Amino acid sequence: MLHTLAEVSTDTIVNAVTGLVTAWAPMILLALLTLVIGWKASHWIGALIGAQLKRHEVDPSLIPFLTSLVAAILKAGVIVSAISTLGVEATSFAAIFAAMGLAVGMALSGTLQNFAGGVVILILRPFKVGDVIEAQGYTGKVGEIRIFETVLLTPDNKMIHIPNGKLQNDCLVNYSTMEDRRVDFTFGIGYDDDIDSARDVIRGVIDTYAQVHKDPEPFIKVGELADSSVNFTVRIWANAADYGDLYFGITEDVKKALDKAGISIPYPQQDVHMRQVG
Repeated sequence: MLHTLAEVSTDTIVNAVTGLVTAWAPMILLALLTLVIGWKASHWIGALIGAQLKRHEVDPSLIPFLTSLVAAILKAGVIVSAISTLGVEATSFAAIFAAMGLAVGMALSGTLQNFAGGVVILILRPFKVGDVIEAQGYTGKVGEIRIFETVLLTPDNKMIHIPNGKLQNDCLVNYSTMEDRRVDFTFGIGYDDDIDSARDVIRGVIDTYAQVHKDPEPFIKVGELADSSVNFTVRIWANAADYGDLYFGITEDVKKALDKAGISIPYPQQDVHMRQVG
């Protein structure tokens, strides 16, 4: 009798499992297919939209943001569609999202802040793709403005990811906004050297660079009587794009010109006076 009951129970369980598999397998398979195909389609549509935006010469700052936003919305729709395929009614999502709204909002507060920061950046335009900025302790060229972050490319070819929330809420320096930029130098000469001769040498080097603006004129004045040198403060104006070439080029050429003119650039030194007592 017990053996018969056991066989009946086993048959019942097997039949129940078989019935569940038969009933759910097609829906699960369809949901998985929907998820896989929809996920790949989201990437494809996002790339297609990005290509069309580039074709119509849309601002490069907007393209990564819009394409990633569209892809994210499509992926969310794919997930909802996959779950709906399992028989869950769409109206149930509203109740689920409402119940989880507070918890999700608190958990994703930083992410939502970064998203809002990205929107504000695209509206106020403190910088755009291609600008050189300094923010959060990093300096580099803006490579992309994404939904949640901005990508900087540093001069030594590092990729820096900075959350948009921090960029929007903190100070940043944009070196590309203004067309012109001032280039500052400090050149030191010895106390025994002639100031006017040194000034003429520095001015002669500057005049060889066509990129230097004539208005305002270069500023070359003694700015400091330091411990071991007389320091010239030199300021010139040029296009922002020429900053690096002028800074390094003039620095090297002034050193060579001062050496050729016999004007010393002294090492840091101290004079020690010894007295004999008694």
